[in-house]
Amino acid sequence: MQAAPTSGSVVLTTVLSGAFLAAVITATISMWSARRKGREDERNRIRTAFAEAFAAYSAYKELPYAIRRRRADAPGEERVRLSEELREIQANLAYYVAWISVESESVGAAYANLVREMRRVAGSAMHDAWKAQPNDSDEGMNIPLSVIDLSALGEYETAYLNAVRDYLTGLAPWWGRRLPFRSTASARLGGPPRTSTTP
Repeated sequence: MQAAPTSGSVVLTTVLSGAFLAAVITATISMWSARRKGREDERNRIRTAFAEAFAAYSAYKELPYAIRRRRADAPGEERVRLSEELREIQANLAYYVAWISVESESVGAAYANLVREMRRVAGSAMHDAWKAQPNDSDEGMNIPLSVIDLSALGEYETAYLNAVRDYLTGLAPWWGRRLPFRSTASARLGGPPRTSTTP
């Protein structure tokens, strides 16, 4: 006949079962937290890359202003400086066009359209800027819309930022998603892009 469990063995079994259950719960919570943190880190990394891609675009868009404001007393040096700046920006744009197209087809298409239109509109403005005389006065620092008009890029900027927003929303867990909304360009990317000059 099997001996009935003593009160001591029952207590020990209960304690061990409780400890095991606590360990399982703790491990589950730790795994869930690590997975959630990893997802958030990945989403932040992608958001940062999208913002940097927009900053590269903005840097190119500023070049027509920079060219018109070039120093009149050092034309050779200014040509080299601005040409090197353009070369670096072009390399960054090529990198982001390729990277974003791999990360997201929809965002990649929107960014490629943005860059293509930027090269057409801002590129034409740069061409005209090189033909104009260099700036040699404080008044020349103020460049009116009649001289450089890049407003045609607005709809392409909006399309890219909307594609970014939709993609990042899809990466967020369901409990962290917000209702659809429209916000300013800077709010969607966490602030205004860094640029070297200001129109």
